[in-house]
Amino acid sequence: MSVPHGDLAHYWRHPGLPGVELLKARFVRYAFTRHTHETYTIGVIEDGVEEYDYRGQTHRVGAGGIALAEPHEVHTGHAGTPSGWRYRVLYPSVAAMTEAAQELGLTAPPSFPQSAIDDPETANALRAAHMATERGDRLSASSLTRDALVRLIRRHAHRSGKAAPQAGPAGSGTAAAARDLLQADLADPPTLGELATAVGSTPYALLRAFRAAYGLPPHAYLNQARVHRACGLLREGGTPGEVAAHVGFADQSHLTRHFKRHTGVTPGVFRQGVLVDGQGDPVD
Repeated sequence: MSVPHGDLAHYWRHPGLPGVELLKARFVRYAFTRHTHETYTIGVIEDGVEEYDYRGQTHRVGAGGIALAEPHEVHTGHAGTPSGWRYRVLYPSVAAMTEAAQELGLTAPPSFPQSAIDDPETANALRAAHMATERGDRLSASSLTRDALVRLIRRHAHRSGKAAPQAGPAGSGTAAAARDLLQADLADPPTLGELATAVGSTPYALLRAFRAAYGLPPHAYLNQARVHRACGLLREGGTPGEVAAHVGFADQSHLTRHFKRHTGVTPGVFRQGVLVDGQGDPVD
């Protein structure tokens, strides 16, 4: 994408979910002419205001809002204020959205009556999924994206499509098998789709079964297991930077964020506290 000097745009392919591409951009002067996409366009505005024409109406979406366009629908896009707008966009294919709709018992690709959507919870879910793709964690990114798309469809799509019988939930044995696979490779876990295939399930059925068995989706369980393993490595004298790479976190700050959520302290503070001799003095 060619943009005026001062505007910023980055485009990439989803690391864990086929058929989904992503854009992260800040535009002030750049303006999209009338155009279409073969995919859905789901934008979460992080700052400023985007203004665009879609289905005969002009829409203005500000921070926290969702701007949505269906495939092959003509739309534009430009700054709605002098300071422009900053947003994150997901471009899921029709196949990816249809698969998400099937989780809700719908057989047809989802259709959305509204383009400008005010739903902070769904916007936050989409934003979290988008951010996960930047870290390169395929399991987390694929799980969060699937969850966010289902949430969006459940809350905002037409529900007139023919309902299809949903697959029965995977059993506890399937969840346990998936857990064992995650524990075996904390640093390079499979995507949710790969994990489901490996245990003979579907992605959404595995999500339901895993939550039922362990109270967490697979990606959250994985991060918990990574923190537990990190604790052991820190006790053995590993540095936070070394430990982060060993257990599969993107970098030390990524480890620190999750570590503090689980333990209440940073890896450095934890390491200093556990590396002590018999007199209670820190070990060098």
